[in-house]
Amino acid sequence: MNIVEGPFDHLSETTRLVIRPLRNEDYANWLHEFESRAPSLHQHDPGKIDMSECTPEWFEQLVERHQELARTDKVYIFGVFNKEDGTHLGMIDIATLAREPFQWASFGYTIHNQHWRNGYGKEAVSEVFRIAAEILKFHRLEAHINLDNHASIKLAESVGLQFECVRKGFIYEHEEWVDHLAYYKNL
Repeated sequence: MNIVEGPFDHLSETTRLVIRPLRNEDYANWLHEFESRAPSLHQHDPGKIDMSECTPEWFEQLVERHQELARTDKVYIFGVFNKEDGTHLGMIDIATLAREPFQWASFGYTIHNQHWRNGYGKEAVSEVFRIAAEILKFHRLEAHINLDNHASIKLAESVGLQFECVRKGFIYEHEEWVDHLAYYKNL
């Protein structure tokens, strides 16, 4: 199933957000917001990240990798931007798990910690459901969440995701296989 013809440039707008793939001209904004992150606020928040290797050339390659992942229907990666001033707020990705006959994907979301508690995550994830169904033609989306990531669990439940199960030894993190909660939504 070929969803993307040419460059993947889908743009969605919500009340306060623009959600679209990164572009080369986003570099300064993107870098500034990563460099402006507060120190880690909990164990699932990376906080400040060393951005010293993230040159404009590196960023151009990142944008091209994102485009290639979309062209091959593997992962669709979106920047989340403030509609009013264009500030880069975070990222959302939708990863294809299986196409026919399932139309099944997982998704992840992150908002820079300096922008937390403004409802941006909830607004962005709600729009991702529409993008996944109408643009990318998925039927089912899943979020895989660490057992103790209470903020992510709260967000998932607030946008209508349903708890399905605990997946044992599901993902390799911090040099061990860890359990994750599986939340889903049929679109």
